[in-house]
This record gives sequence, structure tokens and C-alpha cells, in this order.
Amino acid sequence: MCNLYSLVTPQAEIRASFGVSADRTGNLPAMPGIFPDQRAPIVRVGEDAERVMEMFRWGIPGPKQFGEHPVTNVRNVKSPHWRPWLKPEFRCLVPVSSFSEYANTKPKKTPTWFALDDARPLFAFAGIWRPRTGVRGTKAENPDRVEEEHRLFSFLTCEPNDVVAPIHPKAMPVLLTTPEEWSTWLAAPTEIALELQRPLPDA
Repeated sequence: MCNLYSLVTPQAEIRASFGVSADRTGNLPAMPGIFPDQRAPIVRVGEDAERVMEMFRWGIPGPKQFGEHPVTNVRNVKSPHWRPWLKPEFRCLVPVSSFSEYANTKPKKTPTWFALDDARPLFAFAGIWRPRTGVRGTKAENPDRVEEEHRLFSFLTCEPNDVVAPIHPKAMPVLLTTPEEWSTWLAAPTEIALELQRPLPDA
């Protein structure tokens, strides 16, 4: 499962590509390594039906019976735990330049990076988000470890294609690569949007 990705596309290009009307991320630097529990940009539809780019934290708590540990990759969209967050108002695009899976090498696993091509053009993970009050972030970010409201995201995974499977045979992120797919994921009825939960073609 993907627990490392990068976003090195210039901020203005991200805004233009995803049709962002309101950018609330501030000065967004290149992010060559984004890990779980870090804050990263997402694009969602705001209250005024315009697309908004904001910084959310990666990892939505899982079901209570499993300890509510932050889940970064969501596969079982039929689960009652995840179904409420699959509505259009809780879907988002997670901007990405490339993502990493770890090859099961010895003695240490080896990170292997995947991009659409050598130029690493922008694409998106099919994301979901939710607000939640709790304690999150590092001690540097939250030194008193106080509860506060966070906005959290995860993204969907699916069967791997033949490019990713040799490195990670269990899953790959759901990749959205066209404006039509981005619009469908953000706005379509859930059953139509979930048709996008499929491996990217090998080419």
C-alpha cells in the first residue's frame, strides 16, 4: 500500500490543472516526500460549488473495533465505516507527481517510484476526507497534545496493474489522470464515481 508520494508540480500549475478557484495552502513548496500523518494539499468542492485547495492531514481513523488507527489507503468501499465519506461532498483530489511502493528486498525494502512518464506530469489520487476532533500531529506541531478539529484525508486503492504488481502485488492507488475523471470523482453519484476504482492501464 502506498505510504509515500511526492508533489513537485509548481503551485500555479496545480491550481490551473484542477480548476482551483480558492487556494488556501499559502506558499506551497515542492514536497518530494509526503508521509502518513503529514499535511498535504487536497482539492475539494467548497460550499459555494467552487474548487478549493487546502492542506489536510493524511490518515483517517479506521473502525473502532480495530483501534481507530489512521488509515491512509481505503480499499473496502462497502464497509459501513467508509460509506458515509464516499458522498460527493467528502470526495477530494489528492495532487501527485509520483508515488512509491516498497520492493520486498533483503535485508531492507527498496522504495520504487512510479510516475505517468519521465517528466512526472501531475495526476490525482481518488481521495476522501472528513473532519474529526482529536489529537494529531507531531509534538513539534502540537506540543501540548491537545484535542482540536482536524481535516483528514485518505485515498482509494485497487488491484495493481502489471506495472505495479511486480513490486507490490496487493494493491495500487486509484489514479485519476484526466479532467473528465477529476470532475466525475468530485461530483458524480457515488455508484458512478466508484467505477473509477480500477487499475490504471499498463500503458
